[in-house]
Amino acid sequence: MKKIVLFLAFLLFWQNLNASDNALNDDELKKMIGRMLIVGFDGESVDERSKIVKQIQKYNLGGVILFDRHFHDRTKTKNISSPQQLKTLTASLKSFAKKPLLISVDQEGGRVARLKPAYGFDATPSAKVVSEMDEYMTKHVYDSLAKTLKNSSINCDFAPVVDLALNPKNSVIVGLNRSYGSSPKEVVKYSKIFIDSLKNENIISVAKHFPGHGSSLGDSHEGFVDVSKTWSEVELEPYKELIKLDSLSMIMSAHVFNSKLDEKYPATLSYNVNTKLLREKLHFSGVVVSDDLQMGAILKHYTLKEIVTLSINAGVDMLLFGNQLATQDIDELIELIFIQVKSGEISYERILESNKRVELLHKNI
Repeated sequence: MKKIVLFLAFLLFWQNLNASDNALNDDELKKMIGRMLIVGFDGESVDERSKIVKQIQKYNLGGVILFDRHFHDRTKTKNISSPQQLKTLTASLKSFAKKPLLISVDQEGGRVARLKPAYGFDATPSAKVVSEMDEYMTKHVYDSLAKTLKNSSINCDFAPVVDLALNPKNSVIVGLNRSYGSSPKEVVKYSKIFIDSLKNENIISVAKHFPGHGSSLGDSHEGFVDVSKTWSEVELEPYKELIKLDSLSMIMSAHVFNSKLDEKYPATLSYNVNTKLLREKLHFSGVVVSDDLQMGAILKHYTLKEIVTLSINAGVDMLLFGNQLATQDIDELIELIFIQVKSGEISYERILESNKRVELLHKNI
């Protein structure tokens, strides 16, 4: 009888031990998923009670993205209102993070700038204006921008745009003066100066939008964009050259559909584009980050489950949810990805692979 009792006690102990191990493993897996996320949030300040702070600490989130205004109401401030306020916000975010945190913005210059002169920051000209400057002036412009970001404790800039200005009717790139021109050589020259200025201040640059958005007619913020008839391989040239120069640590995928590269999926969700083309053919070894996965080009055509599963399996390392165009609950998002990994729809190896790249990236900040 005593042996049976001892055996049952041992069995119960073993089951509890396994349960704790599984709980620990599940918790660690969710943190690994968290490292693959860059998310937006509301608020000009944070403290220990803030939802974003709790999520950063619970999941070791890979990064946050800051905006100046709410997308649907430009009169409302989202995260940025002045240099001092921004410095306080970023310092708070860093202090609460248990692991290195990407604190990112879209600061290209011109029309796409979250740190605006109206809030007390120095102005930066658009890519089109910069493309008319000599290299000395360009370096001065981007050195100044890099110092502004550094002083604000921003360590990741979603720039430069390396799309070619191939379509005069393109509204989202060419129409907003976001391109350095139609010549790959010129685009590489100015992009390289921008990237080097950021690198000198330990700020990570993000080349965008792979595999090319400059020939498109539509805006992927709004809906489906098909570049199959307008895209050409010359749009890969800036990436090829910058990868050869070892200048790129992050590349942002575009939500454009291109049947020449994938007959079924837009670039962000495409294994052909992110793995076969970018990794295997162009030999990019850095981090691939998605464009905002709440854009109409993606969200209107795929479920959240399809979006996260396809993008991770395609080779995307960090998923961007700006929480500007829509609102995504982060707990729900991580739980969804977690279930997909546990079911085998997303391989654990992909999570591990992306985490290794993200870990290397964070060593640069």
